[in-house]
Amino acid sequence: MILSTLCYVTQGNDVLMLHRVKKKNDVNKDKWVGIGGKFEPGESPDECLLREAKEETGLTLTSWRCRGVVTFLSDCWEGEYMYLFTADGFEGTLRECDEGDLQWVSRDFLDQLPKWEGDRIFLDLLWQDAPFFLLTLRYQGDHLTEAVLDGTKIR
Repeated sequence: MILSTLCYVTQGNDVLMLHRVKKKNDVNKDKWVGIGGKFEPGESPDECLLREAKEETGLTLTSWRCRGVVTFLSDCWEGEYMYLFTADGFEGTLRECDEGDLQWVSRDFLDQLPKWEGDRIFLDLLWQDAPFFLLTLRYQGDHLTEAVLDGTKIR
């Protein structure tokens, strides 16, 4: 299983999103996602988060919170455990990302952007300020076939 982080950096009602359009053979191609990436050997979730945020955005996160763990299972790609974060404090200047285009997006507009079906579930949990959660998302190809939240099937 892959270990990764994903973070939604907020500034007021805006969320920093990454439109994945630059990386070759990208499972997230053309999707809008938060920032983050895979663990390096020996990294903890927060170390990975801080490194990936700096690498992808140029920003140093100063206030963040782990909100849950999302397990992705698929018939097409390797499984993944993703530590999901939000951040509302940062320092530095936003810079260009080699994986896609970074853009501040209003939360109200976020639902209209192309993203994975399961992302809508955990984004709703984040915006509702749900307590720490475990979410399992099972895909067949690009189609979400099952979602289990804290042991209860919700889809």
